Amino acid sequence: MEDLPFWLGLLHSRGEPFLELGCGTGRIFTRLAQAGFQGFGLDRDPAKLAYLRANLAPDLSSPACVFQGDMASFHLGMKFPLIILPCNTLSTLSAADCAKMLACVHRSLGPGGWFAASIPNPALYPHLPPEAESEVEDVFEDPSTGEAIQVSSAWTRSSEALVVHWHYDRLFADGKVERMSMETFHRFAPLAEYRKQIRNADLKLVMEHGDYDGSAYNPHSAFWICVAERS
Repeated sequence: MEDLPFWLGLLHSRGEPFLELGCGTGRIFTRLAQAGFQGFGLDRDPAKLAYLRANLAPDLSSPACVFQGDMASFHLGMKFPLIILPCNTLSTLSAADCAKMLACVHRSLGPGGWFAASIPNPALYPHLPPEAESEVEDVFEDPSTGEAIQVSSAWTRSSEALVVHWHYDRLFADGKVERMSMETFHRFAPLAEYRKQIRNADLKLVMEHGDYDGSAYNPHSAFWICVAERS
């Protein structure tokens, strides 16, 4: 889980509470909550939120709250020092929804607050093969049952989007496997568009990384990871 230390580092830098947009099944959210940070999560998919709630440890040292809602039109009535949009979710938004989401982010950040997001490097999309076979991304333990949950992904590419196929396999001790699957669509858009939308939302880019180790972004980087500050 190469990205977790990066998000934890931002939390140590900016403080809590944090807001995760598109928290989904909780791959990032549960780890941050288990690390002792007070967190709020937002996602529009009730099935994913049910999965997240079922797998949150009952003895967290800080409160963890998740809400069903649209990240393009949310208003939680509080200010956050840090809002994150991990797991490449930014590239799943249309240009219009991205602009609306950033407006909500600006309204929900405290002065000097940070917004951070990650996407696969758009400069690499045209060079990807048409498809990739499934590979294991992560294996973690369900804190409520002790069962292993294996996360794997595969993808297919068209001329306009990358479709990622996610599989969450609950591995039971008796050998039984219970699978939950979903797909995410990542549109092809140049970084210039994202940078412009961030500026238009009155947010200032303060960091652009090419990987979760903090290295600087370049056209050959695996990712574009941005950190923007509310003026």
